[in-house]
Amino acid sequence: MKPYLNLAALLVSGPLLATSPCIAAELPSVATAGHEWAFLAGYGITHRGFGATRTQVQTADAIGRFGWFLSDEVGKGSWYQGRHELLVELPIHLAVDQGGRIMTGGYLLGSWKFTGLADKRLYPYVFAGGGVLFVDLGLPTMGTRLDFSYQGGAGIQYLIGKDTAIMGEYRYHHVSNAGTADPNEPLNSSKFLVGVSWFF
Repeated sequence: MKPYLNLAALLVSGPLLATSPCIAAELPSVATAGHEWAFLAGYGITHRGFGATRTQVQTADAIGRFGWFLSDEVGKGSWYQGRHELLVELPIHLAVDQGGRIMTGGYLLGSWKFTGLADKRLYPYVFAGGGVLFVDLGLPTMGTRLDFSYQGGAGIQYLIGKDTAIMGEYRYHHVSNAGTADPNEPLNSSKFLVGVSWFF
């Protein structure tokens, strides 16, 4: 009967061990990760009439992202509990209604990832920053191909594994030549993105 007793003991103790603080502490966590890789894709469209934007530009977007967490958790126990993160992005914006022309360059963003939700699979975040873009849209109203971007937005990540998350994101996105050339029509747009990220 001993084998059956051993099996019964294993079945009872297994779930307890799996949920014990010691075992849980060994699992990778957004609260303790050092870095993050992410890939996002989605759709963007300019807002004609918003500011000086007059041209409609629709984009298919692909963005590679690398993140460095700059702090441990801050504000533990408060509504804003979270971590600082620095994001570097390499975007490609394909203008589907401008003959398939592209915008590409690099972005540097600061982000705050909230880690205090009761559901430890959900991680909202906000971000803002800017960068430089090579813009090959062929629009005479933009004045130059070397342009600048500032942007900001919010998103949420949902853990589907111990270190893997799916994500959805909205961002406001501005492109202009910052007054370095004339004319200078800005492209003010919204972007809706989904993706996947890996923490390590």
